[in-house]
Amino acid sequence: METPLSDGTVTLSPLEPDDGPAHLAGEDEQLIRWLSGGPGTPEGVAAYLRHCAAQWAEGGSLRAFGIRVDGGRTLAGTIDLRSEAEGLTRGQVNVAYGLYPAWRGRGLATRAVLLVCRYAADVGARAAVIQVEPGNAASVAVARRAGFTPGGQRFADDGTLFDRYVRELS
Repeated sequence: METPLSDGTVTLSPLEPDDGPAHLAGEDEQLIRWLSGGPGTPEGVAAYLRHCAAQWAEGGSLRAFGIRVDGGRTLAGTIDLRSEAEGLTRGQVNVAYGLYPAWRGRGLATRAVLLVCRYAADVGARAAVIQVEPGNAASVAVARRAGFTPGGQRFADDGTLFDRYVRELS
């Protein structure tokens, strides 16, 4: 990606190796529960960020962005697109996001989802899907504010139940 995506408040740009310390500092129980499944370690986060960079460089199925504020200077969370993920059909991308506690409740996640949907449409995706565990009310609210509509439920291979929210992209 040559230039960051921005709406003037939120900027999305690829995650970078230098984002590791800020990501670890922002991690809390909610991010662990709903997004990562376990606490991060410096080594684990560094490996993930290297994987993200490789996916960008190789044109892989993952596009991991930092959600940045303050003119792109401060990492407030992450959002990613996956074109190959459990439960997707051809032309769909999965959207997953998380904000660090200090940045929640300001509408930043909704802004980030709208920006990443614009990017997804520009690279040829037909629809975006947000898969949310039913108890994650904050994520459901983001999906609805970003124009996603209920698209049924599904069980993941590990037995986790997800509510699906879908938004057609133009």
